[in-house]
Amino acid sequence: MGQVILGVGDYGASNNPTDDVKTFALGSCVSVILLDPKTKTVGMAHVALPDSSINKAKAAEKPGYFADTAIPALLAEMTKYGCHKKGKGMVVKLCGGANVMDTNDTFQIGKRNALAIKKILWAHGMGAIAEDLGENFSRTVTISVGAGQVTLSSPGRPNWQL
Repeated sequence: MGQVILGVGDYGASNNPTDDVKTFALGSCVSVILLDPKTKTVGMAHVALPDSSINKAKAAEKPGYFADTAIPALLAEMTKYGCHKKGKGMVVKLCGGANVMDTNDTFQIGKRNALAIKKILWAHGMGAIAEDLGENFSRTVTISVGAGQVTLSSPGRPNWQL
């Protein structure tokens, strides 16, 4: 069993049924999960910020960091596994977007990330069928490629499925 580990701003995909795709400690970041039932491929991006216009150089270097560059990059990555280039037929799930450090709710990075991602998905004709967004705790996300099952965990809480 292999693991595809994604850090902040990373994206990746696998169609190996023994793999897990995993990212740790989503706070205000949002995980965009794409599951393609036709090719049995799972893809995920760990998005940190909503808009790449604040740092074009970083977006070019690490497109998964920003919502507006992460989704096209993830879709392009998944085409390497035979998935439709525009995401047709894919199942979308979202998680993260918590408010873990902004106790005054000043910046609302998690909410802004989630909204930006949803707008970009809608522009691609896609929408999430399941989401676990917001609250005030971080999440670790593990996707079993073979089962297509998304498991979330957080310290002090029992694991749950999305």
